[in-house]
Amino acid sequence: MNESEPDALDARRRRLLYRATHRGTQEADLLIGGFLKPRLAAMTGTELGAMETLLEHPDPDLADWLTGRRPIPPEADCPLLRAMRSAAGA
Repeated sequence: MNESEPDALDARRRRLLYRATHRGTQEADLLIGGFLKPRLAAMTGTELGAMETLLEHPDPDLADWLTGRRPIPPEADCPLLRAMRSAAGA
């Protein structure tokens, strides 16, 4: 039996929410999970893919980029990461 598109997106959303809120550091959990929770239900498959890619970065890097302690490097720079940084107040 094949999963329907909405069911598949819902499963991806649940996995992403877990990954965003169980990063291993409380700072990353709050920064990433806090950004994702209110936006997750409206995210498209493409946006979910961008978030999945973003979550592949190590917590210390993400925390530094999101708080402005370090600039976002060109190879990691994307609209989603810039939106997260803006939402974090950096």
